[in-house]
Amino acid sequence: MYYAYILQLRDKTFYHGSSSDLKKRLKDHQSGNVLSTKNLRPLRLVFYGAFSTKKKALDFEKYLKSSSGWAFRNKRLI
Repeated sequence: MYYAYILQLRDKTFYHGSSSDLKKRLKDHQSGNVLSTKNLRPLRLVFYGAFSTKKKALDFEKYLKSSSGWAFRNKRLI
């Protein structure tokens, strides 16, 4: 199983990511092992979606980073 996820950071911005091991990835974010979120902790998981293939998870992450994905995120996911 592969996951696409959205984290809300301390400054109220959002981080979009994907992983095959969501629990481990969240622990990495929480412990400061991810450079892009290290200085923006605490953070919270606001959405995750499960996908059967890595490509589908990466495609959805890419969509979330687009302008139409931002609108979808703000209207439907959070």
